[in-house]
Amino acid sequence: MNEQRSHHEASSRQADLLSIAALVLFVLLVYWADKAIQPVFTGSSLLITGVLLSLIPAGVWLGFFYRRDRLEPEPKGLILQVFLLGGLLAAALGIPLVDRIYSVSSWTAQSVIIQILGAILVVGFSQEFLKYAAVRFSVFASGEFDELVDGIIYGTAAGLGFAAVLNVAFVINSGGVDLGTGVLRITITSLAHASFGGITGYFLGVEKFRSKPAWWTALGVGLAAILNGLFFFMRTNISQGALSNSGDQVSRWLGLILAAVLAGIVTTFLSNAIKRQMQSAPAAKEG
Repeated sequence: MNEQRSHHEASSRQADLLSIAALVLFVLLVYWADKAIQPVFTGSSLLITGVLLSLIPAGVWLGFFYRRDRLEPEPKGLILQVFLLGGLLAAALGIPLVDRIYSVSSWTAQSVIIQILGAILVVGFSQEFLKYAAVRFSVFASGEFDELVDGIIYGTAAGLGFAAVLNVAFVINSGGVDLGTGVLRITITSLAHASFGGITGYFLGVEKFRSKPAWWTALGVGLAAILNGLFFFMRTNISQGALSNSGDQVSRWLGLILAAVLAGIVTTFLSNAIKRQMQSAPAAKEG
């Protein structure tokens, strides 16, 4: 049994490395094409480009998290449904709430403190509650949601669907300008929203299988919202030079790097949490 587990872990690590390599190649190719060709987009080509640039990283990260659930992998159809539901909630509620109803960008420029509070209390809580809803009111009561790890898997699926729509909107709203840097932002945003959704999913799984009270999951949503808000602040305000008068390339890359580090830390936590659950699960499930 240990030999089978070791073989599976080695295969999973190999698949992860190939996925990361493919993403790096994808980013480099888009960066090169943007600088070498300098494409001009029309309405339809801009939409198609946005969808492609958003779905490729989302698909890679979805496979990354899905491979962690090696004992009883969730039905791919349900994973896809939660992914689509996360995207629909982003389009129907997430983007309109932040951009039109609360108009975050119009009042958060007053100070750094207001920027951070707006990012957490408005952007973070709005987006993370919708990801929570995508899991809680769809698959949570399903018989397929039968182990703690499933919460993380479905949470990341909801987060990736949410991120895909956010990334399409980003490409369209920017008119396809500077996709060389934009594709890196898209890739990082996909990972970040997957990991934040996974945090809420982890708390949902603990609530269901360890009989925690309702406030437990509210705590998870709050934690995910804080992380989301900090990510939004670093990616948006720092990377656009909002904290300096120059708005130079140093600020842009600093914001992306800090956002990527945050997303990487949360992803590492989730991966370790899944691994611990796999190791504590009955060995019979591995057969």
